[in-house]
Amino acid sequence: MVTFLAGGTGTPKLLRGAEGAFDPANTTVIANTGDDVFLGGVLVCPDADTVLYSQADELDRERWWGIADDDTATHDAIVELSRAAGFDEGPRFLSPERQTEGRPLARWRRFSAVGEFMLIGDRDRAVHTLRTSLLDEGYGLTEATKRLAEAFALDVTLLPMSNDPVATMIHTPEGEVHFQDFWVARGGEPAVTDVEFRGAEAATPTAEVREALSEPVVIGPSNPVTSIGPMCSVPGFEAALAETPVVVVSPFVEDRVFSGPAAKLMQATGREAGTAGVAQTYDFADAFVIDERDDTRLDRPVVRTDTGIDTQADSARVARAVREALDRIV
Repeated sequence: MVTFLAGGTGTPKLLRGAEGAFDPANTTVIANTGDDVFLGGVLVCPDADTVLYSQADELDRERWWGIADDDTATHDAIVELSRAAGFDEGPRFLSPERQTEGRPLARWRRFSAVGEFMLIGDRDRAVHTLRTSLLDEGYGLTEATKRLAEAFALDVTLLPMSNDPVATMIHTPEGEVHFQDFWVARGGEPAVTDVEFRGAEAATPTAEVREALSEPVVIGPSNPVTSIGPMCSVPGFEAALAETPVVVVSPFVEDRVFSGPAAKLMQATGREAGTAGVAQTYDFADAFVIDERDDTRLDRPVVRTDTGIDTQADSARVARAVREALDRIV
């Protein structure tokens, strides 16, 4: 049994070719929910859905977002109607008092559909609508995710990190914005002064997550701040990682990040942006997989390979290196 922590595209890309090294039937994936948003009344879970669609071979691999060849008629109509009604384009984050009304899981992540700023395809929206309706029926997010995984015939077990709301908020000199506003709407351009995981102190890992964290854990080449940070901010999560074997794949080659805003966010939160900073962030980790071009010296076991993950063959190569690293420490 092995458990992968998934946020962004790093771990889903790793999982794409991992079957030769890790049996899917014995693999659990815990997805970050700090990036989730309620957009126009439906819950969008980007990190869980990337795993869902990728493992079902339905993912749009050009964008690493949404379902391949999906129609966007509903999204296009919403944008057109919003414009015709005289509204400006761009995110419309609901007022503070609206952020804590209604569904508890929606707290601090509510956006209006007016001027919809995330491109959501029609089949993708059907997933979000079904998920939200299951929540309204009384299902927890874990059970709703399980039902969707069954619908997509996943071989791996997919879990959200918690059933409780945790929202990743990016603090900028002009004020705070939700991560999706920062990354999708603004392209990661604003200066960052801090990152907050709102609600984390009151969240708890589910029994399923606690059980999964008792197995060896793999952290793929994901953003340590906004992909893995929300999980580690939930009380008890990082303590569980300290008690189990953990292998980390660095998302950097020394100080060069493969993709995304990891370097900027690490610097903003007082971390060194690079493999050395990743190792300091994950002080509970037992071994690392780093790129063969990376000369960073670490105080724990290291397996080196080409860690670029552009194809399924690349994923298989990095997964074999992860398996080697795990075998050294288990």
